[in-house]
This record gives sequence, C-alpha cells and structure tokens, in this order.
Amino acid sequence: MALSGMRGLSVFISDIRNCQNKEQERLRVDKELGNIRTRFKNEKGLTPYEKKKYVWKMLYIYMLGYDVDFGHMEAVSLISAPKYPEKQVGYIVTSCLLNENYDFLRMAINTVRNDIIGRNETFQCLALTMVGNIGGKEFAESLAPDVQKLLISSSCRPLVRKKAALCLLRLYRKNPDVVNVDGWSDRMSQLLDERDLGVLTSVMSLFVALVSNHTEAYWNCLPKCVKILERLARNQDILQEYTYYGIPSPWLQVKTMRALQYFPTVEDPSTRRALFEVLQRILMGTDVVKNVNKNNASHAVLFEALALVMHLDAEKEMMSQCVALLGKFIAVREPNIRYLGLENMTRMLLVTDVQDIIKRHQAQIITSLKDPDISIRRRALDLLYGMCDVTNAKDIVEELLQYLSTADFAMREELALKAAILAEKFAPDLSWYVDVILQLIDKAGDFVSDDIWYRVVQFVTNNEDLQPYAAAKAREYLDKPALHETMVKVSAYILGEYSHLLARRPSCSPKEIFAIINEKLPTVSMPTVAILLSTYAKILMHTQPPDPELQEQIWAIFKKYESYIDVEIQQRAVEYFALSRKGAALMDVLAEMPKFPERQSALLKKAEDAEVDTAEQSAIKLRSQQQTSNALVVTDQRPVNGSLPVNQLGLVRMPSQNMEASSHDQGLTKENGTVSTVDPASTQSADILGDLLGPLAIEGPPAAAVSAEQNMVPGLEATPDAAGALALATVGDQSNSVQPIVNIAERFHALCLKDSGVLYEDPYIQIGIKAEWRAHHGRLVLFLGNKNTSPLMSVRALILPPTHLKMELSLVPETIPPRAQVQCPLEVMNLRASRDVAVLDFSYKFGTAMASVKLRLPAVLNKFLQPISLPAEEFFLQWKALSGPPLKLQEVVRGVKPMSLPEMANLFASLHLGVTPALDTNPNNLVACTTFYSESTRAMLCLIRVETDPSDRTQLRITIASGDPTLTFELKEFIKEYLIMMPASTPAAAAAAPAPAAAPLQPQSPITPAGYNDPGAMLAGLL
Repeated sequence: MALSGMRGLSVFISDIRNCQNKEQERLRVDKELGNIRTRFKNEKGLTPYEKKKYVWKMLYIYMLGYDVDFGHMEAVSLISAPKYPEKQVGYIVTSCLLNENYDFLRMAINTVRNDIIGRNETFQCLALTMVGNIGGKEFAESLAPDVQKLLISSSCRPLVRKKAALCLLRLYRKNPDVVNVDGWSDRMSQLLDERDLGVLTSVMSLFVALVSNHTEAYWNCLPKCVKILERLARNQDILQEYTYYGIPSPWLQVKTMRALQYFPTVEDPSTRRALFEVLQRILMGTDVVKNVNKNNASHAVLFEALALVMHLDAEKEMMSQCVALLGKFIAVREPNIRYLGLENMTRMLLVTDVQDIIKRHQAQIITSLKDPDISIRRRALDLLYGMCDVTNAKDIVEELLQYLSTADFAMREELALKAAILAEKFAPDLSWYVDVILQLIDKAGDFVSDDIWYRVVQFVTNNEDLQPYAAAKAREYLDKPALHETMVKVSAYILGEYSHLLARRPSCSPKEIFAIINEKLPTVSMPTVAILLSTYAKILMHTQPPDPELQEQIWAIFKKYESYIDVEIQQRAVEYFALSRKGAALMDVLAEMPKFPERQSALLKKAEDAEVDTAEQSAIKLRSQQQTSNALVVTDQRPVNGSLPVNQLGLVRMPSQNMEASSHDQGLTKENGTVSTVDPASTQSADILGDLLGPLAIEGPPAAAVSAEQNMVPGLEATPDAAGALALATVGDQSNSVQPIVNIAERFHALCLKDSGVLYEDPYIQIGIKAEWRAHHGRLVLFLGNKNTSPLMSVRALILPPTHLKMELSLVPETIPPRAQVQCPLEVMNLRASRDVAVLDFSYKFGTAMASVKLRLPAVLNKFLQPISLPAEEFFLQWKALSGPPLKLQEVVRGVKPMSLPEMANLFASLHLGVTPALDTNPNNLVACTTFYSESTRAMLCLIRVETDPSDRTQLRITIASGDPTLTFELKEFIKEYLIMMPASTPAAAAAAPAPAAAPLQPQSPITPAGYNDPGAMLAGLL
C-alpha cells in the first residue's frame, strides 16, 4: 500500500515501533483510537484525505492484534468515493475488518455492483477482490449474474476474468444455487479452451468445485481437460512466467488431474490413450534433485498423477512403474519425500495386483518404522498393516512386536490393535496366534483392549488341541516378577479352565498353580479379583479327590471376601464357598465352558470399518480430512435403556454377572463390542465371554452410580473423606454443590506409584489418567468421562505447572456429550529436580450445578527415575567420589512407619529405586541405585543407603549421594516423606500384616554409627 504523503500515518507507525514494551504500545494505541473516535464523531468536518488516513490507522491497529469496534461505516463509505485512492482504502479495509455477518454491508451492494458492471477495470478488480474475500449469501444472490458475465465476456482483459473466476468460486461455495448446472456445462467447456494460463488456472479451480458436486453434467469437459494436460506435458505455448523451475504451470496440472479423478472412467479410447501417454511422461520425467523448490513442484504433479493412475485402474505395467518410483522415494534421506512415498504406496494397496510388487520393498518399509520422525513411523505402520497377508504375516507381526518395546507411546495403542488383527487374520496356526497375543499383552498391556484377550480365550475354548499349549504358556508368563493385570486376567481364566491338563508337568500341580496366581491377588483391581475367585473355584473342581490343604487355603480366601463391600465379589465368594462344600457334585455345577458360537471377530470388524472401498474415495477423503482438535471424543450412541459396557477406566460400573449361573439368568449377550438384552431362551447362542469378563455399566440417576463400586486402584475405598471433600470448591448455592465420591488424596498417592487409574470422580464425571514416562519426558492422557445421559457444559481445564515442569495440555472441548469420554493428551518435560506438584484446575456445569476442583497431578519426582543395578566395584567407586555435603547428605529419620526390610524394598521398587541385595553385608541395611533424568542434568546417578535399627523400627538413618546438590536434597526429602507417611496405597503397606499390640513407647535414644554399623560391614569405612 502506498503511504506517501500521509505524514500522520508514518509518524504513528514510527511511534509504535519505538515503544519499549507492550504497555507503552497499548497506551499509544489507546490514545490514537480515542483521537480517531473523536474525529469520526465530527465526520462532516473530515476531508477525504483525513478519512482515508484514519481508516489506514484503524487497519494498522487491527493488524497489531487490537480490537477495532468502531469506524466500520466510515470504511464502507469510502467504497463509494469517486477517486481511486479513497476507493482502494475502502475496499481493502472493508475486506480485512468485516465479514458477511455485518448487516450494514447491504448498503454497499449497489456501489459494488456499479463498480463490477462499470468500464473501469481497476474498480472492477477491487470490487471482485472484496466480494471474493467476504463472500456472503446476499452478495452471492445479488452479484453472481454480473460476475458470470465478466467471466465469459470476451471483451474483458485476462486480469479481470481471473478475479471473476475466483470470485464466482467463493460465491458458489457459499450458495451453490448461483450456478445453474444445466446452463453452465457448455460455458465451462468453452472456458477450458482458454489460451491464457492465468485465466485457465482460475477457471480450473472453479471447475473442480463444480464437478465435485455434479460430475454427470460435465462429461463434455473431460476431453478438454486431457488436452490441457497434453499441452502442458509437451510445453506447448507456455509463457516463461508460468514455468516454475522448468515445470510448465504445476498448479494447473495438479488441478486438472484432480478434476479428472471425479469422473468414474475415461471411455473414449483415443482420449484414454492420450491421457495415459501424459501420465507416462510425468512418471518417466520425475526424479529427486537437489533443488528443493523444483522437488516440491514436480512431486506435487507426480503424486496427483499417481492418484489418477490408481483411479483409472491402469495396466499392471504402469502400476509396477509407479511402485518402483515410490520405492526410490522411501529410500531417500529427505523426510518429506519419504513420507509422501509411504503415504502413496499405502494408497496403492487399494489397487489390485500390485501387493506382490510392494512386498519387494518390505525391508525398506520396516527400516522406516524406526525413523526418528513419528509421522513417517505412522505411515510405515499403515503400509505394513495394509500389505500383510498369509505369506509375510509372521515376519511383519514379529517386527511389530519387536518395535512395540521401543515405540513412541502415542503409537502403541494403534500398534497393538493392528498386530492383534494381523495375527488373527493371517495366523498360519493357532499356537502362533496365542504366542503373539500373549507377547502383545506382556509388552503393551496398558494399550491392549479387552476385545483382544476376549478373542484369544474364545479361540482356546473352541479348539481342544490348543488348550494344553495355551495353559502351558499362561503358566510360563505367571513366573515373571512384573506382570500386567491383563495378563493376570487371561492367564487366570485359561488356567482355571485347563490347568488340569498340565497336572503331569513340573511346577503345574493345582497347589503350585493356585499359589502363583494367589500372589497376584493383592495387586489387582476388583474386576480381576472376580475372575481370580472363579479360577480358584475351577481349580477346586478339577482337584478330585480334594487336597485338604489346598481346599482350606481357597476356603479361607472365600471366607475373607464373604463380607466384602463389593456386591459382585461378595456374591461370588459366598456361592463358590457353598458350592465347593458339595464335593464331587461340584464337577456338575462348575462344568467346563461350552464352545462359543462362531461369529465375526470384533477386531476384524474394526479392520473392515477402517478400510476404504475405492482409490477414488481414498483420494477424496485424504484431501478433505482436516484435524480440528487433538482431543478425542468417544461417544456411546446406544439407547439409554440398554446396558453399557465399561470402558478402560471403568467409567460407570456395576458388578458383572456370576460366571456360571447368573449370566444365563440375566439374558445378556455381547457382540462386536455392544451389549443388548436377549430372550433367556436364546442364550445358548450368546457370547458368554462378554458377559463373564466384561463388567456392565449401571443405568439410572447419578445417585445409583454413587453406591456402585467405583474403585480402580487396589487398596482404596470409594468413599469421600473430609480432605477429599475440601479439595472441591463448588460454585453456587449449597443445594447445587457437587461432592467427590472418592478419596482424592489417596487417589493421588496411588497414581504416584502407578501409571494408570482414576484421579477424581463425582456423581457426574470421572477423570482418569494413563501415563508413560521416558527419561525426562512424559505423556499423560486425561480421560474425562461423562457418566450421565445429559451433556456436561462449560468444561474448562487449566494446567498450573510448577517452575521445574514444562507442560502442554491439548484442547479440551467445552461440552462433553452424554455417555462420552474425552481423551486429552498432556505433554510433560522435567527441567530439574523438585518436589513441587502440578495442579489441574478443572470446572464444569451440569444442569444448575457448577463444580470446580483443583487436583494434584501425579507428575512427581519418582516418575523421572529409572532403577539400575550396579556391581559392587562401581558402586564403591562412585560412593567414594561423592564425598560430603552438599553432594552426599545424611539424616536420622524418626517417626517412620514400622516395616520389615522386604516391605521397605517393595516401597523402594514402587518409587523406581533399584534395590541391590547383598551389596551391604549388614543384613539390616538396604542399598539402592537409580538414575534421575531432567533437561538440566540429563542422566544423573543417585545412590541410596538406609540403615535400620532392628530394636526400633520407627527410626533409621538415610544417606543420599548424587552429582547435583539440589537433586540430593530433593530426593532425600522425597524418600523421607514416603517413609514417614507410608500411604495405605503403597505396595509395602498393602502387604504389611496388622501390627501386634505394642508396649508403651520409650524415649528414643540417639542413633550412633556404632549402633548401626557392623565393624565388618563393607560400607562402614565409607560413611
């Protein structure tokens, strides 16, 4: 824009640039806005020059980001000015400041129309540009005929016709009725004969929009499009200004080939032959060069040509040429080119007879699976998934399993699902399928949905030859020290049904199997406890005659849970105890599960839903997809009066039906992930596994949900306490207050020691967390679940991070639909050691109730620790090197919760401190090593020694050493807090037996080194 002669505007811009800070700039802007407002009130005294100057200033202030809520009429009035400088300002400022919703734009329609139909080409261009920018239904109805006349007029210069085509495109998008389909077919055919490439490029944009809605009306334009491509491919009559790095008008080529993809086929033999010659020329003439700009242009043309080749279902030879070309692209170093090569090769899979050709590049595709760029890894995963069949399923699935251990956690859920689908779809034998699923659960249990392990149980149940093998594999996995809860579920179920088939194998007696399963009982959630009780009953059933010792052990567990607060657990315990006393009759009552009826797998159904039918649909869909938010909303669309299955976080849960009897009485069936009621007479064909293993959701008002068992964290009761209630700040009167139905403090402490569970819950919403930590990075996913049949409104989530954490929360939608769950990723980066805690400020509205709560987030110090084991020589070397404060700190801690050394070791393990046994010869001492990760320290070794007094378990001495003084202090205080407070949710506390009555407390004597150290202890000299 020309600002010459406007001294006032130039001075204002200079003043703004000379401002020292934002506050000075705001004061200067406010002063200028006040001056402009005052001058506009006396509009009659303004000259056109002054009005133009002030409107320019308004536009500049608007471009700086300030609100300009006045002066719009003055800007619009300049449109009717007779001279170009004022008219230009009016059109430009109106286009920038206003949109179609401003009613007073109607007053300018006549002026704009006069400029469009006038003889002044400059005014025509200004008017067409403004109409194209603003659009609007009224502009479309009033001005579209005049714009069409300009476009088809042979007397108008190309500059005006280009703008007319783009203006008409905007009006057509706003109101498709402005273009008469029947009358425009012949007109569009004539326009495609245009020799001026600028006009032709604009017209082609309009043509793409028209043909996308009415393909059948524009068949006569198809040969014209092919001729345009021929002209460009042969570089005929192409002016230099339309040649980009030696490529004739790449934008026009791309738009023309995109338009051709909307036609089903090319029937005329000569036209089809000419088109394929052009495509062949494009394929042969495209290669990767050093010039980035030329690469971008040539690849844009190439990939659109590939899409057109797939759409037209070309001959196999040309398809092979396309795949070979893409094979070169996925091997180059440039990541953008690799990405495009993988994406287009994935789309090539939709074409028949090219899968075998794509398989030749399998090794390179697997290499791309390890690329540093996650976008390339995703495309490689999609391609491997699509190209898998019976011939290469083993290799691909094994690669996916191997990659699962190191994959980015953002990909693991998708990776696990695709590996499970491929294993089921292309399994060479069922034993291999069982191996794959069990490996999948073992490596990525948090990301394995219930559908996956339900399916493997169905296969095992329906195939007698597979049952001994599956039981043996399940027994092997139970020997692992760290086992995911999903693995406990599937192993317990399979061993409950088929452990008797392993009776003659070593370590597989009923007593040994019961013992190893029972070790997991204290660490699992309530739905898994229900499965374990059923397993114990099955073990008793298969042990005939009964083993008295085993029987007493199992009966003791049944008796323990007979008065449990959870109704489902209580019912199972009571019924199984009563049934197990019937002796041999138990065999008839608890018979083996019958075979499941054959039906389509829920996993394969997901795979089919994800597939696209044709290459044309794929191309259109890929172009139209736009991601508007990174928060994922999963909504239950089933009727309110149906039963809803629980989600991974147990959004709303009631006890599942009894495994053997109650499920048939209730008449429930679960198929393809949905639960519905059926006639009890038809339960013989029902999918019993869904009823037995998947807890059902509760129906009814929120009050009913409060009484149901909500606890997803072992060892925690779902009852509010005073501290939890005080953590919730409600808005509104007392009658509308919302109270939590869980102990918020205990939920926070439990999640400090595990990576998934429920953080908060009240009658309307449940907030769950799933997290993964790698070095000093972490990714949490917040699950916001609406438990009701009405939406939650005005939802707001704000992260209040401490100074040592860098946190970024994705967009949280303002409304959570009924029975829906919103997943919001939260990225965390640890900058340095600190015990400060991040806070989630969360609020929502349900009906008349407004709730606001501040929740501590479990992004705590131990999440950035990685336990390690050091040999004695290296430990002593590091211990001596870190001598004295502030790198090595020692403190006598009193008021410790009494615990044995194994219990303390369990606590340390849950804090990610690697306990090294036998490193200290004093049996009362405990030594641990860990690595702390942060952006400032990177990997920092930490050494811990705890000396206990066997005569007084309430006091101990702790020594911490590291290379960073802040880390040493913070870690010492962090461990000390856990030793003193010892939350009930920690593994050590859960395992601790009730303490016997203690003698009256005696005054504590000071701890001395002599009281702690054995003179012969290895570390005595190091203290």
